[in-house]
Amino acid sequence: MGSAEEMHGWTVKMRMPSVLAMVTVFSMIPGGVLSDMRGTQGLEAQQLAQGSTHLHRRLKRGWIWKQLLVPEEDPTPRIIGQLKSDSDRGEFSIKYILSGEGVGDVFEIDEYSGEIRTLKKLDREEKAFYVLQAQAINRRSNEPEEPQSEFIVKVQDINDNVPQFQNEPYVSSIPEMCPIGTTVAQVTATDADDPMYGNNAKLIYSILQGEPYFSVEPKTGIIVTSWQNMDREAREEYLVVVQVKDMLGLSSGYSSSTTVTVSLTDVNDNGPTFHHHLYTFAVPENAAVGTTVGRIMAEDGDIGINARMTYSLEDDLEESSTFIIKTDPVTQEGVILLVKPLDYEAKRRFVMAAEAVNDHMDTRFLTEEDFSDRTTLKIVVEDVDEPPVFLSTAYEWKVPENAAVGTVVGSVGARDTDTVNNPVRYSIDKRSDATKAFKIDPNNGTITVAKALDRETSNWHNVTVEAKETTQNHLSSSVVVFIKVLDINDNVPRLARDYQPYICEGTQAGDLIQLLSAVDPDDPAEGHHFYFSMVPEKHINPNFTIRDNQDNTAGIVARRSTFTRKDRTQYLLPVVVTDSGSPALSSTATLTISVCSCQPAGHCPTGGVEALAMSMGLSLQTLLGLLVCLVTLAVLSVLMLMVRRHRRKQQEALEVEVKELELPEMVSQKVLYYGEKGCGGADLDCCRPVVPLRSHPRRRERRLRREDVRASIRMSLRESHLIGPEDEVFRQFILDRLAEADQDPYVPPFDCLRTYAYEGSGSPTGSLSSLDSLNLEFAPELPACNPRQPYLVKLTPWYGGGEEDTVF
Repeated sequence: MGSAEEMHGWTVKMRMPSVLAMVTVFSMIPGGVLSDMRGTQGLEAQQLAQGSTHLHRRLKRGWIWKQLLVPEEDPTPRIIGQLKSDSDRGEFSIKYILSGEGVGDVFEIDEYSGEIRTLKKLDREEKAFYVLQAQAINRRSNEPEEPQSEFIVKVQDINDNVPQFQNEPYVSSIPEMCPIGTTVAQVTATDADDPMYGNNAKLIYSILQGEPYFSVEPKTGIIVTSWQNMDREAREEYLVVVQVKDMLGLSSGYSSSTTVTVSLTDVNDNGPTFHHHLYTFAVPENAAVGTTVGRIMAEDGDIGINARMTYSLEDDLEESSTFIIKTDPVTQEGVILLVKPLDYEAKRRFVMAAEAVNDHMDTRFLTEEDFSDRTTLKIVVEDVDEPPVFLSTAYEWKVPENAAVGTVVGSVGARDTDTVNNPVRYSIDKRSDATKAFKIDPNNGTITVAKALDRETSNWHNVTVEAKETTQNHLSSSVVVFIKVLDINDNVPRLARDYQPYICEGTQAGDLIQLLSAVDPDDPAEGHHFYFSMVPEKHINPNFTIRDNQDNTAGIVARRSTFTRKDRTQYLLPVVVTDSGSPALSSTATLTISVCSCQPAGHCPTGGVEALAMSMGLSLQTLLGLLVCLVTLAVLSVLMLMVRRHRRKQQEALEVEVKELELPEMVSQKVLYYGEKGCGGADLDCCRPVVPLRSHPRRRERRLRREDVRASIRMSLRESHLIGPEDEVFRQFILDRLAEADQDPYVPPFDCLRTYAYEGSGSPTGSLSSLDSLNLEFAPELPACNPRQPYLVKLTPWYGGGEEDTVF
């Protein structure tokens, strides 16, 4: 290990609340050696690199400090230990340095004496230990006297925490009648103190409230039952208070408590029980089927599914099965219902047995007989004054429509079913027989015909007959009598519609002209059969004949082929229709057959122009001529209206142009557009306005005539050829025009006058101004256009002028 001179160590002084001890720590472990070797590895490498020959120096071993114990919750700062180096001779040449967790906040060291002090109280539950590093440095050489060492300060636990229950509140349920030792719940508490130090965190459970029904295991907190056959019907809920203590239950420990709510769940340990052996009900005899007669209830101490029961009725003693019983699913009552009509005169009392049986049985607690109970029902029928009752619910009779007034149709009968048997009188409801076709004998109910009947008007009569008591409450009842009116042949047949037959000029003999059918309001039992014929005459009709098809239809057939409109336009043909009734009835209808110039498809335009002409006695050519005249007049009228409208628009445009030619006294000097073509040249667009000129808000009363404006402009043009750009007159003219343009807010924001006011006197063509170009009246000396010379374009007037008008 080496000599004593080469070994250096640390001396630690530990101070406890009651003991002050000096402890010198000399123990070492190989881990410390490795740590010191790692600390000196860099130094050896440096010595090797420098070629040092002193490689036989022994390495100093590091020391592992034992733990320092500090009690928690001690508010007094105190010395808990002292660091001491072997080289410390008491001359304060060694400086002790402490680093690590909590240094400066929780711990500090005296750099001269090495004493370690606490600065505030410690809480083990917040931090159980601190890892610190100690170092001794020579004050003169500032070199470490000892290698840095690490030690642990452990906070010693005291019992300063109260145990706390988890997962509160506790609620549990157990079935009633459960055996002793049935687990109810488990309560769990925790203690923040150190479970490895003393008994600070050793917990003990006990029962404060809930005995003798429940108990708790001291160490596990499991609550179990300790009472046999706990009955839910006697008590449904229990409140158990459990206490927990630390320090194994010693008086110096802390404790807390919690509450456990224990509910008993229901089991089927009770059967239904009727409180009465006899239930009596009364029901009136006129109660409707389905009426609730009464309710019975069998009490069952259980709840939920265990209390469900089914009621039943045994066949009553008279075996009438007039009532049934059903279970109300909400209230678990037995509802007695009427299923057959009652009659006080026939039966006045019903006696029967009712039974209630649990739907779910649990034979662990009761026998099957205990899950049912029986009682007796007595139902009394009460007498009610009832209206008369007809012998039949409805009556249906038949009567021929030719029945004479007073003919008996049938009789109705009603009687009073009460014991007093009151007399009854009959009457017909006026609302059911508005035509008053029938009447009834009020004493015996015989119905007779009161007026003539007509099947074609009404083939059924639904008459309501009322029977009313003559005494007491005058109760009444009614019945419906259906009377069918039988048909007789009393209507003549007639053609089915208003036929309008026609015959074409090219019709051949034997061709079918019209197919006829007939109708009859009568309704014979064997069905209709009609016969068609012509009116009997002395001579046979040479033009047409009627062919009976024996199927209730007939056809009109042509007998010749020489029908023309020139000869005759219409023919009259009488047709006789006879039915098969007894006696047979017939009718005659005369048809008008028109002769037409039929279209290629054989159609006769009887509804068109030709028919209209025929009805008016005019020819078709005459009608067409009138139609053409009307169309011509309509076209001429439209053309005249268009011409008048065109002329009116021209006149309005001319008036607008004249108004625009009237110039105000102050005329804008802006030149806007050059648009007149020269000889063989292209259009010259000099200046186009970006925005349109706004109209002046008002016009002055003074107007300039077009001749005055034209003369003024031409005079200015002639004078402009005689002056130059330096002339005072020209300058003043330009300045005046510019001032007028700047002061006028109703002109575009540009000025083209400055470009074309003067082109110089040296141009071979003279002035380039287009104001007087191509004007033969004022420039007769203008030569013919030369393609090689520049051509002039006249300014297009922008203020409504014509060809010769130019406005600045």
